Amino acid sequence: MARNWLLIAVSTPRDGNSTLRVYAWRKLRGLGAHYLQQSVCLLPATPKTTRAVTRLVTRLRAEGGQGDMLRIRLTDADQEAAVIDAIRRERTDEYGEVVERTRQFHEELQLERRRGRATYTEFEESDADLARHQKWLAAIRARDYFDAPGAEEAAAAVDACEEALARFESDAVSAELDGITAGRPRGLSAAD
Repeated sequence: MARNWLLIAVSTPRDGNSTLRVYAWRKLRGLGAHYLQQSVCLLPATPKTTRAVTRLVTRLRAEGGQGDMLRIRLTDADQEAAVIDAIRRERTDEYGEVVERTRQFHEELQLERRRGRATYTEFEESDADLARHQKWLAAIRARDYFDAPGAEEAAAAVDACEEALARFESDAVSAELDGITAGRPRGLSAAD
């Protein structure tokens, strides 16, 4: 079945600073745009992508750049399948990055345990890392228009981080309470 697509072409003023160009690139990549060449990309035409690209084009024009958004259909089924496959590969790669980063998350928790630093401060740092992983995964899912492979593995990896962090928090709380009970609060020295 032929889909509607948005063909987007953007350019920024040559004499302008790079902020607008970077903004446009990040916005389009964040939406999951597939670049055909520099400054020309495709997105599935959904209400969300159409609104976002309309706002982007309006901003570009207001700040001296150029932007066009055309609603098109790819009439060659093989060509459309190739575009969809390319978009799916991009999302699969992103899901793979999430999985890799979650491995680093587990390694960091293990390292802190080995160092005897299962503290609430370390928990808070890791909790912030977990929140970034969750946000990152949600952003990838939002631009995964074609159910790319790897989504379930990435979600399971992030869930495993959440479970590992809950265990780390429990250890940190226990260690700090044990220190208080023994009369020496963790993280405090005689100079405090």
